[in-house]
Amino acid sequence: MIILNLQILVDSLLSDVRKFIPNFANMQVGDVVLDLCCGTGEQVLEFGRNGITATGIDINSNILKIALKNKAKSKLENVSFQQADATNLPFQDCHFDCVSISFGLHDKRKTAREKIVSEMTRVVKNNGTLIFVDFQFPLPANISGLVVRGIEFLAGRGHYHNFKDYLKNGGINTLLNAKTPKQVDRVLLKNRIATAIRIVKS
Repeated sequence: MIILNLQILVDSLLSDVRKFIPNFANMQVGDVVLDLCCGTGEQVLEFGRNGITATGIDINSNILKIALKNKAKSKLENVSFQQADATNLPFQDCHFDCVSISFGLHDKRKTAREKIVSEMTRVVKNNGTLIFVDFQFPLPANISGLVVRGIEFLAGRGHYHNFKDYLKNGGINTLLNAKTPKQVDRVLLKNRIATAIRIVKS
């Protein structure tokens, strides 16, 4: 219950980021997009409102129930949700125009983070786009940075341990430099506590 309540709180804080991502990714009407670790589905629904055919996956069946309720309220027919493991995606190679993950890496074990990035690269088309949004490394020494650490602590011991390991290992910077093609674009968001990275698969 704590995790679900935190997810709903985070969704409200990230509404501007959700709206920013489709343009940042250069998504076009009719694109087929996959969003990993989709949570309550807010990013998927934003894709759908932009005319994008979007699928959200999450391993947590309880949070997917919320995503499905949100879909029903939105009345969007171009979005879908399914339960799946982001480290072993049930999709063919080179299937999606774009694959995204927003704040879904920092709470995973290092081996899982690496597998997720590898799977994202596998299922996106050649010349397709990968979108990563997660906490900036290092976190700024300001109020926003302290709030982030507090929320991550409240999410539970395992979650917080993985968050600290994510920062200890250089955050998204080290992970992507080792596992993905060259970055195309990068911006800082939310008072410099988050970074969004766009990569085109060669």
